[in-house]
Amino acid sequence: MHELMVKSFSRPDESMDLSGHGKKETVMIDGMPVELSEFEEGWRWSTDVKPIAGTDTCQAHHLGYCMEGHLRVHMDDGKDRDINAGDAFEIPPGHDAEVVGHDKVVLVDFGKAFDQK
Repeated sequence: MHELMVKSFSRPDESMDLSGHGKKETVMIDGMPVELSEFEEGWRWSTDVKPIAGTDTCQAHHLGYCMEGHLRVHMDDGKDRDINAGDAFEIPPGHDAEVVGHDKVVLVDFGKAFDQK
């Protein structure tokens, strides 16, 4: 039986610094991660997260909502797609991503981001 749960990102269950260009905070709800990520100008997955993940491209499946900013996703198959504030998104494994412009990107991810195992 599920119960009513409320968690705050001001007290996350886990926090991760992303090489000074961003951060990710995770709260667990009913055993599932909900992640709030902020990426600053200049952030790129292949530069800031690849050394942490240890894979050539991001192998996580993302399902989420973009609250602020402009993110460009580069798929391994050569397709590019832009995600902007107000967009809901699904990103399959096998991608790179980067902040476009000067504004930070703020995402809520309901998938298992950074789960590279």
